[in-house]
Amino acid sequence: MPAPTLTLLHNPHCSTSVHALDALEAAGREVEVRKYLLVKERLDADELRSLAQRLQGDPVDALIRRDAKYRALGLEADGLGVEEVVAILVEHPALLQRPILDDGTAAMIGRPRARAAAWAEAGRVVDAS
Repeated sequence: MPAPTLTLLHNPHCSTSVHALDALEAAGREVEVRKYLLVKERLDADELRSLAQRLQGDPVDALIRRDAKYRALGLEADGLGVEEVVAILVEHPALLQRPILDDGTAAMIGRPRARAAAWAEAGRVVDAS
């Protein structure tokens, strides 16, 4: 069976995201890097919805809730569902948590950093527990 296609939702200005990419590449994994903050690489609503539905954890885990912009917007995401999270991320793509590894079946946030080593070793999203 061929290895899954790995996509890393990546912010090159985030040290945790850079660490994840480095770990994947050092393990020899082929990974498609998607710099989701670039306008031409942003995720649309359908892609965000699919990602949120496959993301390990709750949909609100896809939001960076410690961000100054999150606070400035007065957001309170506890208990929000997929559609509400998608609406926030379509409007404010910088609030997407990173890095996120997507193997086409499951998606996982790469925090804490130790998860990157597990991704690199397995070549796919692994159980977050």
